[in-house]
Amino acid sequence: MEQVLKTKKQPFILTDFLRVRFKGVLDPLAAFFNRLGLMPNTMTILGLVGNTIGAFFLAQGQMTLGGLIILAMGPVDALDGSMARLRGLPTQFGGFVDSVTDRYSELVIFGGLMVYYLRQNDWPSVLGVYLAACGSVLVSYIRSRSQSAGYETKVGILTRFERFIVLAPSLIFNIPSIGVWIIAVLGNITALQRILDVRRQAYRQ
Repeated sequence: MEQVLKTKKQPFILTDFLRVRFKGVLDPLAAFFNRLGLMPNTMTILGLVGNTIGAFFLAQGQMTLGGLIILAMGPVDALDGSMARLRGLPTQFGGFVDSVTDRYSELVIFGGLMVYYLRQNDWPSVLGVYLAACGSVLVSYIRSRSQSAGYETKVGILTRFERFIVLAPSLIFNIPSIGVWIIAVLGNITALQRILDVRRQAYRQ
């Protein structure tokens, strides 16, 4: 049984694949920002600030502008880990800060959308934003909680990067409700997939 577990095929994770695929692009950019004297955690915070600005425009109904700002923050968010690695800095605390900041970024974006929909009295979309926020937070929480219990789960059809590539274009093309409801449905399905994955691991022991 132990040998079977060791040789089990790992699930395909788009985020991990892209991180390796674009390493040749990210590393030179990360080295450039390191030479400027920026710290990885500074880049993480800049990403949060940028997403907050984008969320402000979403709350005003300026979906395309807000979406473009949020889209621009994607590469910024990807650089902090590369910068820390090139500096040879400890990654545990940096990973913690990055993870917490990612949750804040997502929630502030959903908050901007919720403000907009509340102003429009669009209650179905308010519900969609709420469900999307719940699914997004639960996907990350389940992985974190599973790690503290001695398991690891990365499975699921809509991890953070997939949520980003669903939401950002829907904002830019001014069809935010479509992106919100895709995340609301598939995000919660992803959370369920991870719960079942942890359950399978627990019953194998």
